Amino acid sequence: MKKKHVHEQQAILPHGHDCTEQDHSPPTGNQGRDGKAPPFPSTEEESEQQPGVDLPEGAIVEILSRVPYRSLCRFKCVSKPWLALCSDPNVRKRSPQTLSGFFFKDHGRFNFRNLSGKGPPLVDPSLRFWRGIYDCFSVEQCCSSLLLCKCLKSHHWEDECDYVVCNPMTGQWTVLPPIGWLDEEDGAMVYFEPIRDIFLGFDAAVPSRFVVFVPLTNCFCEFTEMAIYSSETGRWTKVQSEWGYKTILVGNSECVFLNGTMHLATHYALVVTVDTEGKVWREIEMPEHSPDTNQLASIGKSQGRLYAWQIEDDHDCQLYVWVLEDCGGGKWTLKYTVNVPELFGRQPGQDDMSYKVFAIHPDCDLIFLTDEEEMAVSYDMENQKVNATCTFSQEFEDVLPYVPCFAEWASDAH
Repeated sequence: MKKKHVHEQQAILPHGHDCTEQDHSPPTGNQGRDGKAPPFPSTEEESEQQPGVDLPEGAIVEILSRVPYRSLCRFKCVSKPWLALCSDPNVRKRSPQTLSGFFFKDHGRFNFRNLSGKGPPLVDPSLRFWRGIYDCFSVEQCCSSLLLCKCLKSHHWEDECDYVVCNPMTGQWTVLPPIGWLDEEDGAMVYFEPIRDIFLGFDAAVPSRFVVFVPLTNCFCEFTEMAIYSSETGRWTKVQSEWGYKTILVGNSECVFLNGTMHLATHYALVVTVDTEGKVWREIEMPEHSPDTNQLASIGKSQGRLYAWQIEDDHDCQLYVWVLEDCGGGKWTLKYTVNVPELFGRQPGQDDMSYKVFAIHPDCDLIFLTDEEEMAVSYDMENQKVNATCTFSQEFEDVLPYVPCFAEWASDAH
């Protein structure tokens, strides 16, 4: 058990910390001649002082593909040959990615804020690549690098809609077909609607495919079957749920796709899981010693493990963070505790703010919190450092963490 109580306040985001700051320049499409990477770039001064380096093109691409995207953006400023080399899609789509910013709603408009808080948005939140096809859209979920959107061809929300999965960085998108299957008795197509909950699963380690899960719920939000869509087959399959009949899911905001398995929070202190083929079903109990049994804990993923957290509002507003150390045995370990008002520079028990954790960093023990009125902060739990990330109005809501991905899908995507 590891508890943290002392915090160091900082006024700006830390420099040199890969988990909290990234410098993103808009990606360009410049390439070398014939679309190939140009020769290893060098300045005239360097060529006079040092012997030339003649590396095979494949070796150069392989080296730079292991360089973080932030560094590639900086290398573009060295010279035109460096700009062309670091803009090569073969390099960019393989470079390591991490949390780069947040999508959010601002006065009803979909927007994006860079993690660094600097520069123009890394992503165009208007998703203009489908302009002229859809008049309006709402984002149902963001899973790492992909968005699941509900799109309409007019501004009348009562009209039929499409569910669309898109990569905002590459502009590729796929329209999900209606949920349907052949009736076992007469062979006719049977369609399911309306969709109440829909969950997107995507792993950047396998960027060529994604999956979508839809519980086939009744009017009481109960279900016994699950529909699973695979981008590889382009079809839905219906499988029998092996969870308890009274499983009632929290909704789109409480889902985690981890190690090829979808994790969903329920209203009964359980996390239920299912794999992409609908063959392995599990139930994981939430941490036993939760301080507030009447309040649901939230879930997220970081460093390849499942995390859960809860803020106790009744007393001194403590944040509790657990990690699932043993996935097979369902063993949770309390990793951190922290007094939330202190992170915002306030005295415990002397304010009436409503605090919320809206994200956890996928690569380090860094969480993001808001008081839902004035400001947001990031807290490095391991090093006990607080950073004010931004100030905003009460309209700053529905925050979705985003990790860019430049890899392309199959050719049938738009």
